[in-house]
Amino acid sequence: MPLVYEELRSMAASFLRGERKNHTLQPTALVHEAFLKLVDQSRVDWKGRTHFFAVSAAAMRRILIDHARSRGRLKRGGGWQRVLLDQEAPVELEESDWVGLNDALEALSKVDPQEARMVELRFFGGLTVEEVAHILGVSKRKVEADWTHAKAWLRAMLTSGTDE
Repeated sequence: MPLVYEELRSMAASFLRGERKNHTLQPTALVHEAFLKLVDQSRVDWKGRTHFFAVSAAAMRRILIDHARSRGRLKRGGGWQRVLLDQEAPVELEESDWVGLNDALEALSKVDPQEARMVELRFFGGLTVEEVAHILGVSKRKVEADWTHAKAWLRAMLTSGTDE
């Protein structure tokens, strides 16, 4: 843990940067909650540092989504917020955006699980095209094409407010 703690805390801080000022989760608490989830991962075959940070980012995402849902925030529709998927690294999202983006990602995973995993690695994990290609065992060109398609698909889902 001491070897990766500061990087995890930096990742958590970037996730929380756009949250409301009185948010009950702080970067340190988010890292600790994610770490507790990671310690319980007996079935994970760690494939290196990049894989560890991708799984960590996914754990933090799930914690923030659970937190947003527990606060009873509105889903897509009321209080609609723009979610930019053109970013190469994690972006600032309001709590209601986390829920909407998660719902859209779950819908994408039903249509194309590999694209959904790729979005999770790129968008939430902040991984490069090369790192994602290595983890998924596909070519760089495939990741670039899937990234373009997934962004368009998610953008359409988020703006339409439907899960089709």
